[in-house]
This record gives sequence, C-alpha cells and structure tokens, in this order.
Amino acid sequence: MITYKTQLKEEIVIEKITCDVCKKEYDYNKNSWEVQEFQHIRIEGGYGSVFGDGNKLKADICQDCYKEIIGKYLVDDNN
Repeated sequence: MITYKTQLKEEIVIEKITCDVCKKEYDYNKNSWEVQEFQHIRIEGGYGSVFGDGNKLKADICQDCYKEIIGKYLVDDNN
C-alpha cells in the first residue's frame, strides 16, 4: 500500500518589474515581451574596485534605457 500526503510547493513568479533608470513599471501579464528584454546586471566589487571591495550591486534596466545608455558601444556579433 502506498500512502500519500499533500505537500504545498511555493513558486516565485514575476508579477511586476520596474526599470531602475526610468522608473517605468511593467506588469508581466500585460507586457511579458518587454519584461523578457530587461537587462539584469549583478556585480560584486573586487579588491580595489571603484564600486567597493565586496559590495554587491544590481540594476534592472528596460531595453529602451539600456539602448540609450550603452547602445552606441555595442557591436554586431552575428558571425
């Protein structure tokens, strides 16, 4: 005989995301394509870093702001 028990599993899902640059908020259920194009930057400063040794920093940036900030430095890598 097999005895079963009910086990609840929590699932974390994206509901909304806010661009750290322009502060525009995106609802995942209404703008899932926009949310998928966000750039998520996570860094930890190393020894002598301008960001501070061991400091953990993050930014979530929408595609429009990312293009405005860094777009001119990107090169086509479709070889």
